[in-house]
Amino acid sequence: MASIYKWTGKSVKGAVLKGEITASSKEEVTAYLRRQRITPVSISQKAKPLFGMGGKVKDKDLVVFTRQFSTMIGAGLPLVQALDILSKQTENPAFAKAVGEIKADVEGGATFADALKKFPRIFSDLYTNMVAAGEAGGILDTILIRLATYIEKAQKLKRKVKGAMVYPSVVITVAIAVIAIIMVFVVPTFGKMFAQLGGTLPLPTQIIIRISNFLGGIGGLILLGGIIAAVVSLVQFRRTETGKIVTDKITLRLPIVGILFRKVAVAKFTRTLGTLISSGVPILEGLNITAKTAGNKVIEKAVMEVRQGVSEGKTIADPLSQSKVFPPMVTQMIAVGESTGALDNMLSKIADFYDEEVDQAVANLTSMIEPVLMVFLGGTIGFIVVAMYLPIFKLITLVK
Repeated sequence: MASIYKWTGKSVKGAVLKGEITASSKEEVTAYLRRQRITPVSISQKAKPLFGMGGKVKDKDLVVFTRQFSTMIGAGLPLVQALDILSKQTENPAFAKAVGEIKADVEGGATFADALKKFPRIFSDLYTNMVAAGEAGGILDTILIRLATYIEKAQKLKRKVKGAMVYPSVVITVAIAVIAIIMVFVVPTFGKMFAQLGGTLPLPTQIIIRISNFLGGIGGLILLGGIIAAVVSLVQFRRTETGKIVTDKITLRLPIVGILFRKVAVAKFTRTLGTLISSGVPILEGLNITAKTAGNKVIEKAVMEVRQGVSEGKTIADPLSQSKVFPPMVTQMIAVGESTGALDNMLSKIADFYDEEVDQAVANLTSMIEPVLMVFLGGTIGFIVVAMYLPIFKLITLVK
């Protein structure tokens, strides 16, 4: 987890310098200062602001910043002047402060990419490496436009997945809440009434009353505690390296949802790698960044194996096909792209195709889950209602 560190150091000429940097450890701060030819004197972690008042930089803020910055650079404004303007007009206070520090570093002689690396929570490895390639090639404005487009498409993909997961989650939560309220508060009232009437209750009624007594008593507390313990254990297991690999592998193998996540992974992999290659980032560095931003340990492992194969002189397609993670169509199209020298264009086409596939998969998932959830909710509540009214129907028959 990255944190903000305050540092004090001395320059080569002996001048005392101070500043703040976002890093994951003191060792990382020390390494950065030494690269800047600054001798560290003291490094301390800055206290985190209360109640999250530090301000979070959203992808939307980053897209606006990137597009505006690209326009200014393309219009011929000096780098420092453009950063100065953006630091003053950025609405997010945390982002404005970061841009101000980046401007100060650039004024001090640092490259724009090195200045961005001080803020890994805002500017990812993909962002900083593409900027470095843009600076080296003199096409920074073009690279920034590509970055803004990439971030927008990545956000759109993320929203699609969230949208597909939110609807069934909300319906299931509401269904469980409704059933729990009926079982804990409504059924016991009927149970007391039936107990006063006496006689043998129908089997469905007996089942519902016993479940209600279990949930309303100590059994319900035990069940709730067990569910909470299972969720906490799963979260803790997920935080371990083994846990991430196991859960990510299970996610990709799920019957319906797994197909969606696999298509999302393919779209993200091809979009990221294509953007990096077209921007001039070396292929090995591009694969390394793509692996880190995969979001799935199984995909990350497959991409790192591809990187190892490429470093040994192999093509991307060969180790990619051996991983069995990506569909054959993807590996064959990549092989064609490599042989024709148009890998970046081919990756972009694959990403566009799988973006549409994700759209279709989300639509199919929603259309499949909706009737299933309705049948589950209606069937469960219907069974409870019928079970509660069976004794009443029996009583009416006896009275007649």
